[in-house]
Amino acid sequence: MSIYITGDTHGNFERVADFCESMGTTEEDVLIILGDAGINYFADSRDESTKRDISEIPITLFCIHGNHEERPYEIDTYEEMEWNGGVVYYEPEFPNILFAKDGEIYDFDGRRCIAIGGAYSVDKYYRLSHGMRWYETEQPTEEIMEYVERQLDKNGWRVDCVFSHTVPEPYEPRWAFIPGLDQSTVDKSTEKWLDRIEKRLDYDRWYAGHYHVESQEGPIRIMFEEFDEL
Repeated sequence: MSIYITGDTHGNFERVADFCESMGTTEEDVLIILGDAGINYFADSRDESTKRDISEIPITLFCIHGNHEERPYEIDTYEEMEWNGGVVYYEPEFPNILFAKDGEIYDFDGRRCIAIGGAYSVDKYYRLSHGMRWYETEQPTEEIMEYVERQLDKNGWRVDCVFSHTVPEPYEPRWAFIPGLDQSTVDKSTEKWLDRIEKRLDYDRWYAGHYHVESQEGPIRIMFEEFDEL
């Protein structure tokens, strides 16, 4: 089994299909998507054609929650199952499309990896004013935050990898911020919480998406369209 990782896809999986063809992957292999997979964008039957296309790609997708999609547990067709030592959400019709549960710690070839998804949408009001989808569940709730921290308590605040969508506030790629956007209007509560976690956590690697750039911000790697092997 090979384990790969990449950034946001926003429902466009052409580069993923090309990558899988070039690597000769099978459903035994795993591709971690660092949020905004775009698979549950509409959260209804309109997502089905995307899922059918993706399910034909020979790999298992493991998706972190982003901020341009609904959480799977809010969609009736999703069920829970145990996978690689943690709980995931899936639909029986599409068994190779999996969604992480925030706070679960998964075993990836002997490495313990925690999923911490979600972020604030800086385009929230644009989307709402143009009839586009926006979900109140985009950021971690207090309940999710407490669960994440309880999981870390149980593991002595030590993991091998962190998979998140956004990053702790000090590691934000400020050079990649949208020009002209007043950052004082941006809700940084998730980033501030991740900062508190990062300061306590003993970890080897941290991967995030969200910013649509390729960057190494201190110990944290931000990914977009590149692929890497975990």
